[in-house]
Amino acid sequence: MPLTVPAAISGLNRRQMMSVSAGMAGLSLPAFWQFQSQARASGTGGVARAKSCIVIYCWGGMSHLESWDPKPDAPVEIRGSFSPIQTATAGIQVSEHLPLLSQMTDKLAIIRSIHHDDSAHGRGMYWNLTGHKPPRAGNIPPDRNDWPSLLAMVSKFRGAPKGVPACARLPYPLVDNNTLQAGEYGGWLGVKYDPIVIRTPQGEPFGGVSRSLGSESLNLDELDAPRAAVRSDLLSRLERPVGQARDFESFLHFRELASDMLFGTAVRQAYDLEREDPRTRELYGNHLGGQSLLLARRLTEAGVPIVQVCCAAGDLNGGAGDMWDTHADNFNRLKTRLLPVFDRCTSALLTDLAQRGTLDETLVVVLTDFGRTPQINGAAGRDHYPNVYSVVLAGGGIQGGQVYGSSDHRGALPRTRPCGPPDIHATIFQLLGISPRAELRDPLGRPLPVSDGTVLPILA
Repeated sequence: MPLTVPAAISGLNRRQMMSVSAGMAGLSLPAFWQFQSQARASGTGGVARAKSCIVIYCWGGMSHLESWDPKPDAPVEIRGSFSPIQTATAGIQVSEHLPLLSQMTDKLAIIRSIHHDDSAHGRGMYWNLTGHKPPRAGNIPPDRNDWPSLLAMVSKFRGAPKGVPACARLPYPLVDNNTLQAGEYGGWLGVKYDPIVIRTPQGEPFGGVSRSLGSESLNLDELDAPRAAVRSDLLSRLERPVGQARDFESFLHFRELASDMLFGTAVRQAYDLEREDPRTRELYGNHLGGQSLLLARRLTEAGVPIVQVCCAAGDLNGGAGDMWDTHADNFNRLKTRLLPVFDRCTSALLTDLAQRGTLDETLVVVLTDFGRTPQINGAAGRDHYPNVYSVVLAGGGIQGGQVYGSSDHRGALPRTRPCGPPDIHATIFQLLGISPRAELRDPLGRPLPVSDGTVLPILA
């Protein structure tokens, strides 16, 4: 009996497909499994619904109780002082301080049952950006033995045009007390997959600290293209190879990328926000979070497959401490700064993409470290809480107007359909046309799947 070709073989190239077609009737079982393995390794996961992805990362741990999963029937020491509001979707409520996004729930899939097991910022971020358990305790600075970040893995399978980075972060790395964190980098994939940092034009001061913090960073505002061209030409005539190429891999890679971006047009034009309609710039808001999301949209249009934005009201390390780590004064900080900025710029991104006709091909993902404790502490704040929290997906093939899973009456544990960061990653890969079981090779050559999670049934 002839052997039917499964969907996995659709990932083979034209020559391989012709070979299969010519001899399918007599294809042996070992040959069949070889073809299937090649399809998995190719990264093909079916037709890509999303051409690009924008990750909005709320560094510090957004409170699920004050955003996506309010508990109006819980005791006041749990529910807090905010009230829920009805949304555009019957049966779904969100915080009263997300009024703009509340009218866009037809575009959102809200996941209320995600959880992991680590309450430290850096390790919580590692869980969410790699889809894997943190490899060690304590503070975890980047290491080449780390699992690659979501951005690095996507860039492995999704190329970019020449002169355009395969992945980027805005407007700076995720940091805690000015310390680089594992989970944002290329890990064992190598330096070529480290996402480059691009500073948002006219960004707010960063507390006097270099935005790069030791990471590869590019500020196109400060580059003089004609002068750089002359210096680049002079360097090419004077420079001679020294040592082994691998000794300078990082330096050469990022110098070439910076040169391509400087002398090309796509990224420089995307970076020039003055080219944008002033009404659109105003829609996003005149703050670092809003202008960074606008730049992210422009970079994806220039061909960057995936962009990560650290979304905050302003300088994360400044006096205001505008990150989502609300151990004290939780309700005032969320009400006056964090939620209004997030609501405005995220709703602006979704509105802008929809008006441009590109929301269906742009996957928007809202991630955070973890949630916050159900019990309000003595400083009117909430502490770190990974046992249950919420994330949100929109566009890119997502079926909007839905909530996946639920937490219990206190917002303390998953009640229905529990899931974890690996499942979010599997879903993102699937939507980008990358098989969740696509193979990566570690430094020892061992094949490892990009995700060991399960695709959530939230796709259109």
